[in-house]
Amino acid sequence: MAVAIPVLKSGFVSIVLKAIIWIAAPLVTALGFAVGVFPFERLPGTRKSRFLDTYKWSFAGYAIGAGSVVWFGPMLIVFGMFTLGTAAITIRECLIIRKAGKDVPRRS
Repeated sequence: MAVAIPVLKSGFVSIVLKAIIWIAAPLVTALGFAVGVFPFERLPGTRKSRFLDTYKWSFAGYAIGAGSVVWFGPMLIVFGMFTLGTAAITIRECLIIRKAGKDVPRRS
């Protein structure tokens, strides 16, 4: 996205290309987040979650965040993506922790 912003600011880009770049923002951001999280869950051996699971949670948050704010101005999608993307990943982590807590056998 660092390359996309100067391209969008230049006057040489058609409206269709601008729309494609803004639509791609949640896809690219979610991909980058999932790529960053995936090794840190795998390397310590604490979790074995799949890459697609991490990607779909982050993509859902980023897409909803971008879609809810884009009507106020395309540059504001960063704030929507940050807020709802963080909320989606927090919910994912809470569900994983909750599921792990249910799998632990209780002492009588």
